[in-house]
This record gives sequence, structure tokens and C-alpha cells, in this order.
Amino acid sequence: MAAEVATQPLNLPLYATTEKCSGGTYIVTGANTGLGFEAAKHLVALGSAKVILGVRNLAAGEEAKAKIEAATGITNVAEVWALDLSSYDSVKAFAKKAIAELDRIDALIENAAVAGAQRVIAEGHLQAITVNVLSTLLLGVLLLPKLKENAKKFGILPHLVVVSSRVAFDVKGVWENIRDDPLAKIDAFEDAAIMSTYPLSKLLEVNAIRELASLLPLSRTGVVMNLVCPGLCKTDLGRNAPASFRETLAAMHAKSGRTAEDGSRTLLHGAVAGLESHGCFLSNAKIAQEKVPSWVTDEEGIATQKHTWELIASELEATEPGCVKRILQE
Repeated sequence: MAAEVATQPLNLPLYATTEKCSGGTYIVTGANTGLGFEAAKHLVALGSAKVILGVRNLAAGEEAKAKIEAATGITNVAEVWALDLSSYDSVKAFAKKAIAELDRIDALIENAAVAGAQRVIAEGHLQAITVNVLSTLLLGVLLLPKLKENAKKFGILPHLVVVSSRVAFDVKGVWENIRDDPLAKIDAFEDAAIMSTYPLSKLLEVNAIRELASLLPLSRTGVVMNLVCPGLCKTDLGRNAPASFRETLAAMHAKSGRTAEDGSRTLLHGAVAGLESHGCFLSNAKIAQEKVPSWVTDEEGIATQKHTWELIASELEATEPGCVKRILQE
């Protein structure tokens, strides 16, 4: 990955335009800082009717909203909603509110994530797995019927965008040892292995969205599902990592890192990308299927992908009975 980071393009094109976004309603999770904040600010500036900032800390969310309004000069578009992805109840409450209160959803941009080196448990799993994978998929599954309904009602192409990362493909060796039961085996990691939880969570996302997209083709739902790699960006995602890792990351940021605003353009590309992006991995604001390695896409990889999704789906069904069954049967 280091070589790719060193040569990653900067100043990416902004594919999201006023023509594409005007009048739309967008949800951005983790929108009080970093990539999510910058994406939300762009969406407000581009004429969206409503931009929901899904945040864990409401005070930080209100501060972000004030900054967006000051920067754009546009008020009464950004709204701050509580969303704590370490709590399934919070995810379910957020989804229920979105279904009840939003006329339409043009894109759900699932950007929120955590990375850490400490053993923190949330909903029975390591926090990075709960936040980055299980709650992220739960929110997507709960809102998919709404997105599908909006596609028909408004004649639009809604998007479910999951922000992943190329670091997912750097943990092949670890993955080979845990892929038969990844959720349980990651939960059992010793402290020294917890740093690998973040890239593994991104690999779980890749497997889950690829499988879900294959189960729910565009012809059936009218909803695009894709995965976005924002590249190496100057954000505070690594703030809880060990000091040595933070030092290395800071050096990489200084040499090759994108600004958060530049990185947010990849999220926006995912939110307006064409139907051909369904089930695809996007990078540098382009479809980049070639970046998904053969061990993910070959016959064994596809079997593992299916198994991974089934494990995640089982957890989601236990959390909200019928939620997966509903989207697969409708």
C-alpha cells in the first residue's frame, strides 16, 4: 500500500455537482469531523434540500453545522441527528426517524469509523467491528427498503455508500487464519493483535457489500451499493493508535496525504457514481475493481465472501429480527 499512497493523485475532480445534488436528501455518518464534515459541507453548498449529519456527539455536531452554515451561507439545510454506532438501539432509532421524517434519501454515506489499539467492547464485539461493520451494515439494511421505495417514487438512483479502505487487502495472512469464523476470532484477539482489527473491519465491509450487491442486483432494487476508498487523508482517525504508529502516519500525511476536503471528493463520487458502480470498489474517484486482489475475487474468495455475509446477517437478524429477510424477499 505504501507505494500506492506515495503516488496517490491529489486535487481530485468533484463529480458531485449542483445538477446532480440539487433538491436531494443526504445522510452522512461521522459528519462532525474529517471526511464526513467536508462531504456534508459540499452537499449543502451544492443545493441539497437536506443534509443529515449523523453524529455521536451532538455538541460537536452542532458546532460542525454552524461551521458549514458559516462557510456556505446556507441555513436550514444541515440537521444534526444522534447516531452512536457502538449502540444497536441508537442505530435502530436513527433508522426509524429517517424512515418517518425524510421524504426521500438520495444517498446514505456511511463514513463513521473507529480505529484503536485498546480492547473496547461494544454490543459484545470489539468496538471497531461493531461500529465499522455490524452497525454500519445494520443501518444500511434498515434503510434499504426506504431507498428502494424512493427509487420508484421519485425516479432517482439512490446510493448506499460504505467508506472502506485499501488497507483491507494488507491483512491477507491474518485473514487466512480467521476467515472460517472472523467475528468470534477477532473478538478473541490478544492485545498485541488489536491494531489489525481496523483493516480487518474494512475487509469484512468489502466482503459484505460485495455479497449483498450480488444478492440485490440493481434491476431488483434500483439502489446502487458501492465501496469507497478515500486514500490516505489528513484526518484524526489514527488518534488512538500507539505513538510510533502516529509518528509514521504523520510522516506519510506530510509527504503524500490528501486534505480532508480532497478525500471527501471520493465519498461524493461514490454518492453520485453511475449504475455501473454497483458492487464495486472505488478509489481515486474512479471505479477501481483492479485494486481488489484475486484472493478476494477467486472461487475460494467468493465462498468466503458468502460465508462472511451470512455470519454478519445472522448478527443483524438477532439484533432486529426480520431485517435481512425483508430486504432479500421484497
